[in-house]
Amino acid sequence: MASDTQLQPTIARIWRGRTRSEVADAYELYNYEVGIKPLLAKALGVQTFREDRAGEVEFMTISYWADEASMGGFAGGDPRQIHHLPRDAEFLIALPRDVQVLRLLTGHGAFAPPMQPPPAA
Repeated sequence: MASDTQLQPTIARIWRGRTRSEVADAYELYNYEVGIKPLLAKALGVQTFREDRAGEVEFMTISYWADEASMGGFAGGDPRQIHHLPRDAEFLIALPRDVQVLRLLTGHGAFAPPMQPPPAA
């Protein structure tokens, strides 16, 4: 799907997780190898973020999808359901219970996903 340049993202799926600071670098590498690489083969685009805080680190992954059906195909049915990586319980402070799924309305700037214009009123 990611190789089809005709598809436009209409959905963003946002996952967040927190680790202790001392395991953050190891989790970042693990998450990329086990979580992000397979996602790159299916999603239209993926962005990863890291925020270092006192004693903990928050990671956020935003993946972009053509529609909920394609997102559900990767996520295993319900795109809002969490699918933990095998070692998430070892690394994460608490296992996330949900993801956020948002409809994309518009994009701006160099890093924005290309968007279709809004429908005429």
